[in-house]
Amino acid sequence: WFVTALEKISVMNDLSECDAAYLAGLVDADGTITVTRTHSNENRHPALSISNTDIGLLKFVSEKVGAGKITSKRVVSRNHTPSFTYLVYNRQALNLIKQIQPFLRTYKAKRAGLIISNYLALTPRNGKYNKEMLLARKSFEEEVLLTKPAKHF
Repeated sequence: WFVTALEKISVMNDLSECDAAYLAGLVDADGTITVTRTHSNENRHPALSISNTDIGLLKFVSEKVGAGKITSKRVVSRNHTPSFTYLVYNRQALNLIKQIQPFLRTYKAKRAGLIISNYLALTPRNGKYNKEMLLARKSFEEEVLLTKPAKHF
């Protein structure tokens, strides 16, 4: 079996409707859907994270998804409980976002929709952007990042 590099990084599990809805609930409550970058000179790419103090829960997420990693957060005070973050990036994040998007109920549903609708169209396969494409890409990134929870008082 020959698997291309792109296929290998995109490989992950298809979630059942029940698991997709459950993960959407975790993301709505304790997660983030965004576009981020590893280095300041790079374009942003999709990212999904879930933070929690129960590593068993995050291991369950990782097993269900079949992709991503779990990191530990630094504990700054003895009074704080150790916490962990499940992270998935790039095409795997895009795939996961597509699977959970119908079940999201917070502003994260809008972020997910923006990423699903625009990311691939605004990302040339060869990584080369003309001025117009770059402006459209930056505008998309800004729109995602400016999508925040509504303030209700």
